[in-house]
Amino acid sequence: MKNFVVFFEIPAADFQRAVAFYTAVFGLELAVVDCGTEKMACFPGNVGAISWAEGLKPGSGGVLVSLRVDDMERALTAVAAHGGRVTHPKTKIEADGMGYFANIIDSEGNQIGLYSDK
Repeated sequence: MKNFVVFFEIPAADFQRAVAFYTAVFGLELAVVDCGTEKMACFPGNVGAISWAEGLKPGSGGVLVSLRVDDMERALTAVAAHGGRVTHPKTKIEADGMGYFANIIDSEGNQIGLYSDK
């Protein structure tokens, strides 16, 4: 079966703030595309993007996207330092060898999951 997730978009009210948040938390460079009425900052591999456009509204009650981090503690520290908050701390997944997860609210108010196998 092919990868089930084709693309995801994380809405942003303040595009620059959101790009700075995700750059700091994940240690990535995001490819920014400005189409005038829409802006996107694409994650590596073009699997998803931070998106700003009329009608896109960030919020904590929408779809939960979980993103991989190499160092959960570093990522959670960066969340707080860049305007987000941790809503569920690093927690071991009960199935053996499945790693850890945490949930955060990003700088725009979206709920995002973090996942690490370490």
